[in-house]
Amino acid sequence: MPDRLYLDHAATTPMTAAARAAMAHGIDLWANPSSPHQEGRAARAALEQARAAIGRAYGWEHEVLLTSGASESLAIALGRAIVTRQLVSAVEHDAAIRAASDAAATVPVGADGIVDCASLEAALTAQAGARTLVCVQWCNSETGVRQPIAAIARIVHAAGGLLLVDAAQMPSSAELADHADFVALSAHKRGGPPGIGALLVRDLATLHPTGGQERGYRPGTENLPATLGYAAALAELEPDHADLRARLDDAIRRSGGSVVADGSPRHPAIASYRLPGTPASAQLIRLDLAGIAVSAGSACASGSLKPSHVLRAMGWSEEATREVIRVSLGRTTSAADVDRFIVAWRDMARAVRSLAA
Repeated sequence: MPDRLYLDHAATTPMTAAARAAMAHGIDLWANPSSPHQEGRAARAALEQARAAIGRAYGWEHEVLLTSGASESLAIALGRAIVTRQLVSAVEHDAAIRAASDAAATVPVGADGIVDCASLEAALTAQAGARTLVCVQWCNSETGVRQPIAAIARIVHAAGGLLLVDAAQMPSSAELADHADFVALSAHKRGGPPGIGALLVRDLATLHPTGGQERGYRPGTENLPATLGYAAALAELEPDHADLRARLDDAIRRSGGSVVADGSPRHPAIASYRLPGTPASAQLIRLDLAGIAVSAGSACASGSLKPSHVLRAMGWSEEATREVIRVSLGRTTSAADVDRFIVAWRDMARAVRSLAA
């Protein structure tokens, strides 16, 4: 029986050795970082060093609020930003859609999955004088499509608005430092532990405080071990999987499948594929029996029977959305791993054609 092949790294990826070691060190520093005694001060010093390292990894010179992950970071920004209205793109993660105001308006995307900047600009200028929070995912967790954040930021800021970027799938990079007002981050997508993330905030005056820890913006005892693990994971560079994904894309096309958002700028490690005539659930079962783990849509929605709202927003039919699976690569993914998936996918495609014949 071959070893299991894990190709669902966009859902979560294994912790790095450095992150594990840093967490173990954090457990040894068992004191509460908010305590005033010597042990508490030592824990606080370690926490602040890790916080600074997280900010540096993203080129962020402003505030770094530690949270339990991207979902909570989105909830804080969408629930407490000092604005009069909200705009959310049609392809946002379910966590952002749930956290947004009931009155939030939706910004459409094109068939390529990219935000319609003309519609965004029109929505912002329709209510002149209103301060708007615009929420956009840097990289879609289902399709891998990357948004033109710099162009979106120019439109938002020209209208006096604030930009919230869901960067849970983003590698450590300074790309957002000049553009976003809020950035939601998650450690477990980057080789860090689950249960820790951050909300990068350009100006705390744009956010309602609640009291407690994190300068009064997030109550609760700080998670020192997880914070240290997150900082350690960010210190390790992510491999560039562009060549492996291109190899995979090409094989899918040649084998009768289709690449979702083919031609759009996409994350080099995330791709979605459609096998016409085969429900995603059947594909997942067949691949799982072959020892290969992939997903259908984002992990948070893969257990739902609802069609993907992301693909529907891109103009896909409901039937087509139910035939799409997601493959995502990680640090340990090799060319041999990709080839193994290709063989399994081709076997599956041949079986479908045989049944149709």
